[in-house]
Amino acid sequence: MAEQKRDYYEVLGVARDADADAIKKAYRKLAMKWHPDRNPGDKEAEAKFKEASEAYAVLSDPEKRQRYDQFGHEGMRDAFGAGGFDMSDLGDVLNQFFGGGFDGGGGFHFDFGGGGRRRADPTAPQRGEDTEQAIRLSFEDALFGTSLQIRVHAAVACPDCGGTGAAKGSKRTACKHCGGAGVLRQRGGLFGFVQQTCPVCRGEGTVVEKPCKKCGGDGFVAANESVDVTIPPGVADGMSIRVAGKGNAGANNGPRGDLYLRCAVAPSALFERDGQDLILRRYVSPALLALGGELPVETPNGTATLTIRPGTPNGAVQRLRGQGVRAIGRFPQGDLHVVLLAETPQALTAEQAKLLGKLRDSETDKTFPQRAAQAQAAKAFAARRAKTR
Repeated sequence: MAEQKRDYYEVLGVARDADADAIKKAYRKLAMKWHPDRNPGDKEAEAKFKEASEAYAVLSDPEKRQRYDQFGHEGMRDAFGAGGFDMSDLGDVLNQFFGGGFDGGGGFHFDFGGGGRRRADPTAPQRGEDTEQAIRLSFEDALFGTSLQIRVHAAVACPDCGGTGAAKGSKRTACKHCGGAGVLRQRGGLFGFVQQTCPVCRGEGTVVEKPCKKCGGDGFVAANESVDVTIPPGVADGMSIRVAGKGNAGANNGPRGDLYLRCAVAPSALFERDGQDLILRRYVSPALLALGGELPVETPNGTATLTIRPGTPNGAVQRLRGQGVRAIGRFPQGDLHVVLLAETPQALTAEQAKLLGKLRDSETDKTFPQRAAQAQAAKAFAARRAKTR
């Protein structure tokens, strides 16, 4: 009778509703404990290691996990083939989990033969790295958009050697240390071979006979170039703009990466920005708020006229729909919010002071109801305070 497999959740020691992080943490602990290289010659450790890896291969895959939860081990026959979980599957699990190296670095990875991932060709063209550069914009340039010419700093293919790193008349030859493979292989315990990046050619598989003097054999040189850039309307502070093909050059004549311009937007003397909305704090005469009237205000689309109703309170906000920042990407068109603020008059003429004096002398509780209500509250507070003495 065939041996009954243990429940995968039991193997990893996690609950059936465990999330991906808990499953990964549990497997890492078991893998470190039972790995055969840490337990040489221990068949039980090898079996436990394979059992834990099989459980992780299923529970870390949402589709396989769902099938296992529904059908149990019977549902895994098609997932691993008729022969069940084998060394090829284990190689995929380790390469996926440890990122190509059980120790997390050093250029090591495990080769299980047949099922393991193949190493990429080190001589194939490789895409260059993306770069990032800050760009300063005025509030108006960010709001309306603009065209600029900027200086870009990037690594480009050496003009003397064409990016090969070899001096003229020289060439790249197969690395003798690794035989052109770019890696060194050695026996790795019970799990086949361990591969290490060749320290001489650094994984490229080739070396330069005579390095180019200009680039020192790297194939790249630092360069500054002028690039025309279009800034779309509506960019915000901290937003990045992608400029395709203006990053660092790629190895082996590979394409250049992209340049990302990180926008630093200066503040405005007139507006404040809140997402896609604009805020305008407009100072007005108290008389305008009291009597009402019309008020011209500036917007990104031109001058608009607000109608102020009589008795409008200080700090009232009027919204102008669609008069904010233009739509950009997934962000919609914004609105303009005008905050009406009464400004205390200054440097009054004698006539103006006389008129305000008449207004002050004619004030009643009906004229200023909020002030009157506050006075009543203050009077009640004072009476309550007197009773405590």
